[in-house]
Amino acid sequence: MSTAATPASPGQVLADLLPSATLRAGGASTLVRDVALVLGGAALTGLAAQLAVPVPGTPVPVTGQTFAALLVGTTLGARRGASSLTVYALAGLAGVPWFAEGASGVGVSFGYILGMILATAVVGALARRGADRSVLRMAGTMLLGEAVIYAVGVPYLAYAADLSASAAVAAGLTPFLVGDALKAVLAMGLLPTAWKLVKR
Repeated sequence: MSTAATPASPGQVLADLLPSATLRAGGASTLVRDVALVLGGAALTGLAAQLAVPVPGTPVPVTGQTFAALLVGTTLGARRGASSLTVYALAGLAGVPWFAEGASGVGVSFGYILGMILATAVVGALARRGADRSVLRMAGTMLLGEAVIYAVGVPYLAYAADLSASAAVAAGLTPFLVGDALKAVLAMGLLPTAWKLVKR
């Protein structure tokens, strides 16, 4: 049984470097690893969503959910990242209480979850092109991912909560800009540092 990690090379994301047991059934070990990564990414997002702080004047709380989702996308890549968030969304719709503040089902903030599925695919694709290996590119990747989430989440909030466009922006975007900037700064240090450690 081999547990050696694959050396880093262009076109890889961090999860590609994780060791997997060598099994007789060809690519079975890779499939098992990918399923575990997808489920783990969904669970991480669900746990991070419970780190929630209510914001006065808006039904959308500040959570660790968006940061976890974008982290899942950059570390797992587009396919596995989007699969993780799809599992997260479907399980929440089925009644698993792991949306923000222990919620499940369709609420006014469900658009942000739909946006996260798309955002993980976007940041995962950029990570495969090396966007997670430098500070500035990682910052741009995170900001783009957050923009994608808001591009879906804010219009959905306006529709679901019967808000005007300006009211939806005031309730679903403006209060979160500072926190999103801090998340981008955290990712700027976290992902490039992880790649530096891998290359040693």
